[in-house]
Amino acid sequence: MLVAHGSRDPRHAATVTALAARVRALRPGLPVEIGYLDHCTPRIGQILSRLDGAVTALPLLLNHAFHARSDIPGALAEAAARHPRLTIRQAAVLGPAPLLLDALDRRLAEAGVRPSPGTGVILAAAGSSDPTANAVTRAVAADWQRLRGWAGVEVAHASAAPPRLADAAAALRARGVRHIAVAPYLLAPGLLPDRIAAEAAAAGVDTVADPLGAAPELAQLLLLRHDQATQAAATVPPLAVSA
Repeated sequence: MLVAHGSRDPRHAATVTALAARVRALRPGLPVEIGYLDHCTPRIGQILSRLDGAVTALPLLLNHAFHARSDIPGALAEAAARHPRLTIRQAAVLGPAPLLLDALDRRLAEAGVRPSPGTGVILAAAGSSDPTANAVTRAVAADWQRLRGWAGVEVAHASAAPPRLADAAAALRARGVRHIAVAPYLLAPGLLPDRIAAEAAAAGVDTVADPLGAAPELAQLLLLRHDQATQAAATVPPLAVSA
């Protein structure tokens, strides 16, 4: 079960649906459902009420912050208590992972930007009130710069915590970077990607890639997280233990 936060923006659900279709295409024998925490239907509890046996919940989250630590485990535990026939396990979040860097490269290439010594990138994430989660995003940016050869990679947050996109652009320019592109470190279109695009325009950054969306690398990563959770289940008790 892909677990998404949900959004009032219909582009969000359309992206999740497309991503689920990619996962099904990669592994036709694996049943794939979608459950939402908020705003969209079906909700997590609605999906689990009609399932039996073992279920692996795959959070559509890039970082292990509040939703992964609190909202999703709470919803899964509630469902497990209501449906004792289920064994529910929560897989790890998507990031960090090399496949996410591949997906970021894909989106920038589609926008006409490829790694070069004269090109800098702003990794524009949602941001979190949890400093540990923000530190993980900074580590992703550092790895991306080191592994791909960008002139620089700076992090910007669309909410919750600084730095903002204008600060990141200024930092790259101070390092002598002349060509700057923005890579949204977000899964689907919506409020935050729109805010990032507006801030990029205000900061004089011309190129803004699309969010990660239903990139094939994300579908591969979801199956990797599923397999890791399934393998761990042989020796580790479920995260949400059935009653």
